[in-house]
Amino acid sequence: MPQTPRELVTHSLKFENPERIPRDLWLLPWTKKRYPKVLKEIDQRFPNDLCKAEYKYPPSPRVKGNEYAVGYYTDEWGCVFRNIQEGVSGEVETPLIRDIKDWKNVQPPYEQLPQDIEGPKKVISDFYASTDKFVIANCCPRTWERYQFLRGTEDAMIDVMMPDEGGADLLRVIHEFYLKELEFWAQMDVDALMFMDDWGSQNQLLIPPRIWREMFKPLYKEYCDLAHAHGKFAFMHSDGYITEILEDLIEVGVDAINLQLFCMDFNDLKEIAKGKITFWGEIDRQHILTSDNPQDGRDAVQKVAEYLYDPSGGVIAQFEFGPGANPQTALAVFDEWDKVGK
Repeated sequence: MPQTPRELVTHSLKFENPERIPRDLWLLPWTKKRYPKVLKEIDQRFPNDLCKAEYKYPPSPRVKGNEYAVGYYTDEWGCVFRNIQEGVSGEVETPLIRDIKDWKNVQPPYEQLPQDIEGPKKVISDFYASTDKFVIANCCPRTWERYQFLRGTEDAMIDVMMPDEGGADLLRVIHEFYLKELEFWAQMDVDALMFMDDWGSQNQLLIPPRIWREMFKPLYKEYCDLAHAHGKFAFMHSDGYITEILEDLIEVGVDAINLQLFCMDFNDLKEIAKGKITFWGEIDRQHILTSDNPQDGRDAVQKVAEYLYDPSGGVIAQFEFGPGANPQTALAVFDEWDKVGK
């Protein structure tokens, strides 16, 4: 019998020789509106092997507006985002916590987390039983990014250099909520828990590695330990140049990392991480997916395969089809991945 999508992903994560490379396409509303025919073709020829659990929290009274519409959107933490482009997310315009001494005023959305888990558990269990795809929890803690949403990026950068001023307290409040959220999902029928934080600029880490290891590495270890204690895999996303902390992420137990490979040196990635973690994408969305020449997409796939692919596993073919991407180049990427290893 052919391996199911769930088995393909699991075999890739465990380096147990999947029959083919698993696939995972990320979409934004922008793309769905503009390229429905291409997306239909991709779905028919190269369907996703991963999916999110079909369960959402009850509506929050704090949420106002539409995250992907032009205008203002207030999220469940009360952070207000301004969006100038339909179909994508906006940015925080005015941080909630202008003075770090006011960190006690932050109120995480605990009201959204189910008090009685039996109802959600049945919904999630029924969905899990209805699909043979690899199911990821429908939540995504983002400790550092949430800190930035609450404080603003500039003040957040200053805070981490002087955590005793209140930064460590605010970080603890955020982390405790996300840990509670992950504890809920760890009890559900899902294959993996996911968290994220964009840690890199185009060519370096956003903060000194020493500070990152002191403040954030222990938090991610708790997320991974929780996932593994409940028999789940730990998935993480992080944009930018993160070579300096990749070994740390492997050490704390991240099983699959979604990162901007083309921001980094492939020789470094191979030396540090090949065979130790699964590379869950991606193909460069800045220069390659936007190319009018689909061959650029095919060449990018071959480069990733040359340095990071192994028949035993360790690669999930993934990219984000978003604003600026060429639909034919996107299609060529999955077509080329389908040839790797054959």
